[in-house]
Amino acid sequence: MKKSIVIVDDHILIAKALKGIIANFNNFEVIYECENGADLMTKFKLNSKIPDIILLDISMPIMDGFETAKWLKENYPSIKVMALSMQDDDHSVIQMVKNGAKGYLLKNTHPMDLEKALNALISNGHYYPEWAASKVFATIGEENDMKTAKINLTEREKEFLKFSVTEMTYKEIADKMCCSPRTVESYRDNLFEKLELKTRVGLAVYALKNGLDN
Repeated sequence: MKKSIVIVDDHILIAKALKGIIANFNNFEVIYECENGADLMTKFKLNSKIPDIILLDISMPIMDGFETAKWLKENYPSIKVMALSMQDDDHSVIQMVKNGAKGYLLKNTHPMDLEKALNALISNGHYYPEWAASKVFATIGEENDMKTAKINLTEREKEFLKFSVTEMTYKEIADKMCCSPRTVESYRDNLFEKLELKTRVGLAVYALKNGLDN
């Protein structure tokens, strides 16, 4: 049986194009499209079919992707949300992960890579390309919980991880931690080495998955 997908994107042409592309995939089908999160909420209230996956744009009027992802996380946690956006900045990725997205792709992704990502989303429960810290999930996934627990972090490193989830700059984090930007950079570099990560997104996802964001 094919996995059902709903596309939430205010650009109708893009939504229709995506639907046409996915129609050629063996394991997936688009059951309907929505123009924004509010439109999705309305369809759910009208008893439209609940999908397995939602391809979710971020920049939308009325109810954007951040709000929609958070609402889905709170009300329909079984739905796997894949962000599909033109935005590739750290803040957007971190916020979508924090709000429950299980994957993140750019809209210039090749159709073959989209199909690969959707299959991985179903089989693994998540999919992030290299630039969006896919290595994080290989490092701190459920199979590595024991390994993760053995990593010895200092209290200051944990404090830095908490701030890494926010959109603050490193200088702003340094001000919050009452230290110099150079010291903050040393915390970051130490964590990169300890956790075998390369990006701030990776640190943020680690913090989220290990409850260090509060």
